[in-house]
Amino acid sequence: MYDFVSAQDLPKPELYRDLAGVVKALVEGEPDAIANMANMAAAIWQFLPDLNWAGFYRVLPNSGRDSSDGELVLGPFIGKPACIRIPFGQGVCGTAAALGKAQVVPDVLAFSGHIACDAASRSELVVPIIRDGRVIAVIDLDSPTPGRFDDEDATGVQRLAQIAALAI
Repeated sequence: MYDFVSAQDLPKPELYRDLAGVVKALVEGEPDAIANMANMAAAIWQFLPDLNWAGFYRVLPNSGRDSSDGELVLGPFIGKPACIRIPFGQGVCGTAAALGKAQVVPDVLAFSGHIACDAASRSELVVPIIRDGRVIAVIDLDSPTPGRFDDEDATGVQRLAQIAALAI
């Protein structure tokens, strides 16, 4: 049984450092990508306050698609049911995948082309997971609070994406 405790009042850099340590411990030695994404989503949900969705969208291997016409497919997550497929370049997730860059969106209602899977979501952070120069998945975090995510969150989740790149 895993019982990780997070101190919610930690400064963000310390919170993300602790979360990265937990994530590394969870995936160490486990070869199954789905199991690793599921445990990572659960750890993110446990450690980060004010989320209403945390999970992954994956680029399926051998899909024959590249970053110009790729598609993301829903992976392990915690939250309400979500959109299953997102084309690269559409919505926050598809934009992050197409550009290979983190997207911090303070107000999803102001993001052109936002795909609303949960009407309660008001802000979003999406970080691509890159291996061998290619986006293989994204980490997607949603919050019901406008402005919930900032550059410190993006930096912290980018560290998680580096760990995920080796574990999925």
